[in-house]
Amino acid sequence: MKRNISRLISLVMMATLVYSLPVDAQKKQKDSRAQASFDAGEYFEAIDLYKNAYNKVNDKDQKTTILFRIGECYRILGDARSAELWYKKAEREDYQDPIIFLRYGQMMLINEKYDEAQEQFKKYQDLVPDDPRGGIGIESCEAAIVWKDNPTGYIVENMRYFNSRQRDFSPAYVNENFTEVLFTSTREDASGNEVHGATGQNFADIFVSTMDRKGKWSVPVPVESLNSEFEDGTPCMSSDFSILYFTRCKKGKNQQLGCQIYKASLSGGDWSEPEVAFEALGDSVTTAHPAISPDGSTLYFVSDMPGGLGENDIWKVTRDGENGDWGDPVNMGEEINTPGNELYPFVHSDGTLYFSSDSRIGLGGLDIYKATIDETGSWVLENMKPPINSPEDDFGIVFETEEERGFFSSSRKGRGNDDIFSFVLPPLEFSVNGLVKDERNDQILPGSKVKSVGSDGITVETTTGEEGSFRFMLKPGTDYVFIASQPGYLNGKERESTRGLDQSRDFEVTIYLASVTQVIELPNIFYDFAKWDLRPESMVSLDNLVETLDDNPNVTIELMSHTDSRGTPADNIELSQKRAQSVVDYLISKGIAPDRLQARGYGESQPKVVDEKVIAQYDFLESGQVLTESFINQLESPELKEKAHQVNRRTEFRVLSTEYIPQN
Repeated sequence: MKRNISRLISLVMMATLVYSLPVDAQKKQKDSRAQASFDAGEYFEAIDLYKNAYNKVNDKDQKTTILFRIGECYRILGDARSAELWYKKAEREDYQDPIIFLRYGQMMLINEKYDEAQEQFKKYQDLVPDDPRGGIGIESCEAAIVWKDNPTGYIVENMRYFNSRQRDFSPAYVNENFTEVLFTSTREDASGNEVHGATGQNFADIFVSTMDRKGKWSVPVPVESLNSEFEDGTPCMSSDFSILYFTRCKKGKNQQLGCQIYKASLSGGDWSEPEVAFEALGDSVTTAHPAISPDGSTLYFVSDMPGGLGENDIWKVTRDGENGDWGDPVNMGEEINTPGNELYPFVHSDGTLYFSSDSRIGLGGLDIYKATIDETGSWVLENMKPPINSPEDDFGIVFETEEERGFFSSSRKGRGNDDIFSFVLPPLEFSVNGLVKDERNDQILPGSKVKSVGSDGITVETTTGEEGSFRFMLKPGTDYVFIASQPGYLNGKERESTRGLDQSRDFEVTIYLASVTQVIELPNIFYDFAKWDLRPESMVSLDNLVETLDDNPNVTIELMSHTDSRGTPADNIELSQKRAQSVVDYLISKGIAPDRLQARGYGESQPKVVDEKVIAQYDFLESGQVLTESFINQLESPELKEKAHQVNRRTEFRVLSTEYIPQN
């Protein structure tokens, strides 16, 4: 979501765009001087003129319109807090155009007032259901909360070497070593003495900074051969770093003369005289923000020309070869453009298109989006999310050719109004730190063999030290199984995956091994009363047993079923035998060889001895207690007695042999 104009073409350059008011645009008013400044893009000057006019007019509708326009000026200048205040005044005075709710909501989103912003977006959506920006605003409020708490792995830093207390934005690399950068600035060293009425700052110029061998950037200086008395900025270099494209916006007294894209050649460190890259498309049409494709055959740019989909769209022109003539402009269509503003395109060396938009799901202000073409030829868009994007304006991104590294511009808190920030995505690093422990007593098991088996086909093996620990480095986009073994224990394993992760991570795992000398209980094996058919919820535990048997192909086991003491001993023996057999039958159905399995029902003959696992579930019991019928009968309540009976009703297995030889 976003504010409009001054920041939009090059922050100050956007003042050249034609702006139409929704109410009383043709009506003669006492605020004519303010309106003239507004129409000319002199938003900084228009604010005071509107405030003065407000005290001189008596018509309620006219006063309310002035309140809205003051809000518009502040929004365009990037002062969301002041804009919110004036929109609030206009809404209280019942400003009639529904756009007030959209703009008010956009400012609240930028100011991170998500609940209040949603209310305004809902009002706009109800009144203007055909405009998707209302619904997008609502979704943006919801997404912003989630994204802020889950930033991507990029590291972002303010480029203090570049930035001043004025606006610094839209960087571009000048050479293949990425040691020289052009950018736009309104700092004091900019050409000309005139103050821009849109921002109250100097006209923008193109500046350059160079990095030395120690990695330090030089003090930025203006590129005199590229700059003029007008606005110059938003540079973009061809992939061979020989041709520069940039925007120049001319201005006369209280009038805009339009923006055009210029080009200049670089040879031997010297720039040629800038010339128009392609003919302007009319006096009222702005063309700005050039972005050249890697092969030089497509030039993307931003314009408000007729035939667009929104306030400002991304267009393109193409040519045959680097010296051919540019064809007619083509709008990038609904996949890229919205009813709002799409600005600052950049084409990566791999063909990915980056741009900023204020009318897609985002954090507020201009957000940077990544657009790639899928197998069907359609554009797929992705918000760059924090920390690249913020609630403020984020725009003008540029990448190095082979690295996920570069610069972008943002109006977030920094040194000035707009600052340049560096970004880098460090190589993803993954590791797993693990322990091998005894499943029954939680004791560490030093000397265990641990294998890491990756879906990439690579297997690595290590041995746990005295602390029973192990560590493996992992690769991105890979599934892993960690298998631990120890003499006298069944093999155990854990799984982790780095697939789909976009941030480095250290995994922590514990692999529990079960001793072959101990009886092992199968949790969550359930039957209906007096029946032996397995209930569906038992299958998860039994499937884990199938996996254990597959991981330990040389063991044979006895399946042991136990009942509580209710019922006759003979009936309980028969019931438990059938239940044990139902488990064996299930394992056989899953491919376990029948000669590895024995079923035996013990009825009520082996009451459970309370251990730490039982206590963790039933804290009224104590370690070492035997849940005999006489012990259970002396418990205080029917509820406690039933719980004790439930502990006795269990299915277990024990290892009979570790020397089984599979037939296959």
